[in-house]
Amino acid sequence: MAKRLKRWLLSTGIVTVGLFALAGTWRDPWLWAYALIWSTITAYAMFFIDEDLLEERFHPPTAGADGVALHFVRAAALSHLVVGALDYGRWHITSVPPGLRAVALALMAVALGMFFRAMRENRFFSSVVRVQDERGHRVVDSGPYSIVRHPGYAGLIWAIPFSGLALGSWLAFRLHGSGSEVASPWLSATFGSAGQRRDASSSIATLASIPTTDPDAPTSSANSLQ
Repeated sequence: MAKRLKRWLLSTGIVTVGLFALAGTWRDPWLWAYALIWSTITAYAMFFIDEDLLEERFHPPTAGADGVALHFVRAAALSHLVVGALDYGRWHITSVPPGLRAVALALMAVALGMFFRAMRENRFFSSVVRVQDERGHRVVDSGPYSIVRHPGYAGLIWAIPFSGLALGSWLAFRLHGSGSEVASPWLSATFGSAGQRRDASSSIATLASIPTTDPDAPTSSANSLQ
């Protein structure tokens, strides 16, 4: 519990102090609302997720198959926070109407909640893409996985752009699309065309936790792509 508390305090402290320092103010209620939502949702994640999964996410034993893409995701997540805080507090290049900003804050909370709820349900939700044979990897089809194929991805895809709007910056919102555009050529080169992806459907189904209709295909493994 002490390690979890330390990690939570460190992560929330870095985000909160970083945002206010970049924005150049400690009195803005919008930033305090953002920090409160972030700290509350990450507390849920940090204190209610399986201990083995936390270890897997912080210290995966092997490199994943998505190393390049993962760098893009992390860079986009960090850069949108930096740009959003600077644009809102110092640059004033763009601005988001208060009503839209309030909606974005609420939707960001929902999206992040979906992401961490998926993480709690799926003890194989690693930070890298790999088959975790040593942890008894299997398909997860309970909780949000009974409704959405990849609830973790579904939440994360929307969390970043809503976060940009919640910070009060259209520039931060735009960074989400820019990151996708930069990553697309790598994804195409790695996974091939749509036809090639269909030819590799059995492998992708296993890695992406997608139930297959082929009765001869294996169903005992799943991946950390959620």
